[in-house]
Amino acid sequence: MIRLIGILVGLGFTSAVLWAFGVGAYTFATEPAEETAEHAFHLHPKDVSFPSDGPFGKFDRRELQRGYQVYKEVCAACHGLHLVAFRDLEALGYSEAQVKAAAAEWTVPGIDPNTGEATTRPGVPTDYFPSPYANDTAARAANNNAIPPDLSLITKARHDGGAYLYSLLTGYSEMPAEMAAEFPEFSTPTGLYFNRYFPNLNLAMPPPLSEGQVTYADGTEATVEQMSKDVSAFLIWAAEPTLEKRLQTGWAVIGFLLFATVLAWFAKQQVWAPLKPKKKA
Repeated sequence: MIRLIGILVGLGFTSAVLWAFGVGAYTFATEPAEETAEHAFHLHPKDVSFPSDGPFGKFDRRELQRGYQVYKEVCAACHGLHLVAFRDLEALGYSEAQVKAAAAEWTVPGIDPNTGEATTRPGVPTDYFPSPYANDTAARAANNNAIPPDLSLITKARHDGGAYLYSLLTGYSEMPAEMAAEFPEFSTPTGLYFNRYFPNLNLAMPPPLSEGQVTYADGTEATVEQMSKDVSAFLIWAAEPTLEKRLQTGWAVIGFLLFATVLAWFAKQQVWAPLKPKKKA
C-alpha cells in the first residue's frame, strides 16, 4: 500500500512538472516579450571584420602592435590583463630585447629580499600584466562604484567579441531626443554615459578614446575608429593567442581524416572483394 501511494505521489509530481513546463513553453512561444526602452534602442554590433576571422584567419602583427599601444597608453589605466605575460608579446613581432624593454616599463608587485615586505619593481618578461588597482575596493572608489573588468578574455566573454568591443568604443553619443521624450525614466543618470551598443544603454566607463590620442609608431592616423579596431584586434589575440596554430592544426586533422576515410574505403573494398557474388556470364 505504501509503495502504491509513493508511486501515485511520484506520478502526480511528475505530471505537475510536465504541465508547468508545457504551459511555460506555450506562453513563451505564443506571447511576444514586452518591449522595453533597452530593446527598442539597443543596437547589435556593427559589421566589422578582422584578419583573424574565419577558418583561414591570421593575425595582422602591425595591427596587434598598434592595439597593444592603445591598450598600454589608454586602457591599462583602468583594465588589467592578468592572463597575459609580457613574454607573450614576442608573438606580436617584437624581439626578445624589445619585450624586455617593454616589460621594464611596467611596475609590478614584488617582495623586498631584505625585509620581506611587499614592494614594487620593474617588470620582467616572465611577469604578467599587473592590475591597475590593489583590490576591488580601490577599483570601485576610482570608478563610481563600478569595477572595470579584466580584459584577458573579454572577447570570449562577450557575444560577437571583437565586433562588440569595436561597436562599444565607437558607440558613445547623446541620448536621442525621441527616446528622452518617450522614456524619460531611462534618461542617462549622472556619472553614466549613453551607448546604444551596451545592453542597458548606460555604462560607467566614459568615452576612452579621442581623435589623435595615440601617436602610432608606424604613422597610422589615430582616429577613434582606427584605435578601436586595433585594440579590439589585440584583445582578440590576448583571449586566444594560439588561434593561428589551432586553425592550422584543425585543417591538418581534417585532411588526415579525409585521407584515412578514403584509405579505409579502399581497404574495405579489398577485404570484402572475395566474398562478393560473381556476375554470371
